[in-house]
Amino acid sequence: QVHLVESGGGLVQAGGSLSLSCVASVSTLRLIAMDWYRQAPGEQRDLVARVTKDGTTTYTNSVKGRFTVSRDDAKNTMYLQMNSLKSEDTGVYYCHGVEITSRINDYWGEGTQVTVSS
Repeated sequence: QVHLVESGGGLVQAGGSLSLSCVASVSTLRLIAMDWYRQAPGEQRDLVARVTKDGTTTYTNSVKGRFTVSRDDAKNTMYLQMNSLKSEDTGVYYCHGVEITSRINDYWGEGTQVTVSS
């Protein structure tokens, strides 16, 4: 079983920055992709950013140019640097990892709250 633990959330004013971390209980080399999802109050959980094992990154349009996702497999950690934060970035941010063995396994963290005040 893989456990993912997020940290770094908090309250920040619009225009500010936050950095999130997600630490895995196993080597992240097992995870072909690691993602950050966001769930705003009353909304569904949506993909924000993804980084694959080979370092390819993708972002949802609303965060392009403001957020940067990265991973350090030596530290079993994924990061999300969030700059120029907006009120619409508010939500619970979840770490997600995908592992392929004989089947596809996906793992979720418990989430960390990010609140951006306008």
